[in-house]
Amino acid sequence: MAILVARQHPRGATLTDQAIQSFYHAAKRTVEAAGFGFEGEWQRGVLGQDFLERDLLREAAWVILCSGFNERVVRRRFDAISLCFCDWCSAEYIVSRGDRCRSTAMAVFGNSRKITAILRTCDYVYEQGFSSLCSRIQSDPIQELGKLPFIGPVTSYHLAKNLGIDVVKRDRHLVRLAAYLGFDAPEEMCVAFGHQVGEPVSVVDIVLWRYCALSSLAALQTADRVRARTIEAS
Repeated sequence: MAILVARQHPRGATLTDQAIQSFYHAAKRTVEAAGFGFEGEWQRGVLGQDFLERDLLREAAWVILCSGFNERVVRRRFDAISLCFCDWCSAEYIVSRGDRCRSTAMAVFGNSRKITAILRTCDYVYEQGFSSLCSRIQSDPIQELGKLPFIGPVTSYHLAKNLGIDVVKRDRHLVRLAAYLGFDAPEEMCVAFGHQVGEPVSVVDIVLWRYCALSSLAALQTADRVRARTIEAS
């Protein structure tokens, strides 16, 4: 994989190695000051680790619920939703109590389409068998995760990242930031940043995503400042 360490911005400014480092460290400081530093540590901790059946069910449910919804709303209700689904103990157990899981979950998160998608995911994992499915996911994560209900070409990357696979999710925040900084795609941006700051791309992803989620305006203003210093130095 080619490593990009400088990129021509559409407006004509070049992001130097120093500019990339400056932007990332500013983003990380802001994220940590806002109380979200644990996210990067969590991502680093799951990277490359084996995942269990309950991990797959939990993270699939998280991605399903967050798709098109405010992450803060989902976060506030997710513990209660997890209890409705037997704390993700196993797909078989949840399937055997599907009606009860549905009724209690609907009282917590009243979106029938998403609750149905979670139950269908449990059905799918149970029918496929976790061991077999896990092996296929490890061999071809994006392709296999994309077969889960409600998981598509974009959310498959989000789910893969949450399961410890070192990929970048194609979230709207990251797409916009990458374009603003002059990269062709979020993957290219995170590879460049990761190379400069010594972090896996999945960790860079979550830091930059949270920075933009906290304030897209602040992220763009920081980008303008580091670009301005680049221009002055050139």
